[in-house]
Amino acid sequence: MPLLFDMPYDQLYSYRGTNPCPQDFDQYWDNALKEIDAMDPQVEFIKASFQTPYAECYHLYFTGCGGARIHVKYLNPLTKRKSHPAVLFYHGYAGNSGDWVEKLPYAANGFCVAAMDCRGQGGESQDNGGVRGGTLNGHIIRGLDGKKEDLLFRQVFLDTAILARIIMNLPQVDENRIGATGYSQGGGLTLACGALVPQISRLAPVYPFLCDYQRVWNLDLAQDAYAELKDYFRRFDPLHDRDEEVFIRLGYIDVQNLCSRINAKVFMGTGLADKICPPSTQFAAYNKIKSEKSVAIYPDFGHEALPGHQDAIFQFMSELLTESTV
Repeated sequence: MPLLFDMPYDQLYSYRGTNPCPQDFDQYWDNALKEIDAMDPQVEFIKASFQTPYAECYHLYFTGCGGARIHVKYLNPLTKRKSHPAVLFYHGYAGNSGDWVEKLPYAANGFCVAAMDCRGQGGESQDNGGVRGGTLNGHIIRGLDGKKEDLLFRQVFLDTAILARIIMNLPQVDENRIGATGYSQGGGLTLACGALVPQISRLAPVYPFLCDYQRVWNLDLAQDAYAELKDYFRRFDPLHDRDEEVFIRLGYIDVQNLCSRINAKVFMGTGLADKICPPSTQFAAYNKIKSEKSVAIYPDFGHEALPGHQDAIFQFMSELLTESTV
């Protein structure tokens, strides 16, 4: 299965990434987790106008880093079970949590479901701003010229962790049977969430975004979802005097660097013709996962719907319904 624009297929499984990892990376994220340990998320549930006979639907709000109120669609299944597994949904770049109806198969199957709107994107969550530098195009580069703690995706990654903790602590949820899934940005956030909350037991990322930025740059694919990398250099470093500094700083929000923290069982989906999130960048993350893992390869598909893959994820997650937690 040759790759015309990336690396040969047989090299993907040994590729370890190009983007540098900052020396204080682990301390950076340990400190971030301590920050949310000390926070009161001020959780609020508001009953939604959309309802079904088999699940109660709510707008869930919580406070994330910097005081931003984050919005989540939450579905609580109406079954006789005392505790339920839960699945967390994370959406693609610039999108939102989607329609209620998209979550109904999981709720009907006995899952508590939570789908988060990323701050500052297409949903209802707040973006409190307050960073130096450009904010016109792109969240990857937002906060890049301030303190390393100002990086916007640091806050988004922590939002995923706060949501996971909230759901795990609900009385109707079995904290040992939690899954997370998403496509593209949602795939990257799925991995980040599983790394920051290692109690999560199943992850199903699909062509994860936010991985191995320097590899994207070297492939001359800083376009589409990664176009902001090129915008940044053109606007703020046209001579590339700060190349090393920029990519090291991006290393704090490079999902591949978090993946060694994952304990969950992982099922990834990848299209080998993906020029939005090149396969090698996805495998930079995949190869650093130490827990049980598998990947479904779609040789002729790019950054698009992968036939049968949503069904496969549903079956993968549904194993949580009968999985023993002893």
